[in-house]
Amino acid sequence: MMKDNIIRTSHIVRTFPVATGETFLALKDIDIDIARGKLTILKGRSGSGKTTLLNILSALDDATSGELYFEEESIAELDCGERERLRRQQMGFVFQSIALIPIMNAYENVNFALRLAEYEGNRDARIREVLSMVGLEERMQHLPAQMSGGEQQRVAIARAVAHRPKVIFADEPTGALDTMNGLSVMKLFRALIEQEGITIVMTTHDPNLMEFGDVVYEIEDGELIGREEHTHSL
Repeated sequence: MMKDNIIRTSHIVRTFPVATGETFLALKDIDIDIARGKLTILKGRSGSGKTTLLNILSALDDATSGELYFEEESIAELDCGERERLRRQQMGFVFQSIALIPIMNAYENVNFALRLAEYEGNRDARIREVLSMVGLEERMQHLPAQMSGGEQQRVAIARAVAHRPKVIFADEPTGALDTMNGLSVMKLFRALIEQEGITIVMTTHDPNLMEFGDVVYEIEDGELIGREEHTHSL
């Protein structure tokens, strides 16, 4: 298997029970490759299955059947502790609901994530580096309530990237932002890919953001119905 894919799936199916006693088929036989050091976008309408797929790719949820591989290691073979360690140390997460800790300032929010990930480097230097990277070096002592939505999301991105994960998963990261701040987040993602060599997988239903992706998968009713690639110059 090619080494330039950090994550791959084989025949992923996800079903959910519904009140009628029947089964809802949320994902149908998904084969997907996530390229290393690229921005992959999962595109689809609300209810299409893109967040369900993101949750499986990030080992937050289990598939009903099929296989998930991270760095060619089968996630199914990891116990709960190993999966938790994988998420804390190798992955970062950015959500539509920004979820900063409200009683911690920007610096402390990033520091908390580094401690959770058991980061072994110079934490202070890394916190300052990532907050500078997202343009918030002057705001590191501010609480979330003292920042705009766009600034809060940039802190969340700094927090997600601080421990040098191999991949960041972002679920509708621009969904709660206006157009300008949404575009700012996407430009930041592209910069992080160039500067940190990170892999980013994100979901969105916004057609204006597709040009930022290296690979765009389209999902409809739980099925992959399209894949396109874009070229980005350094």
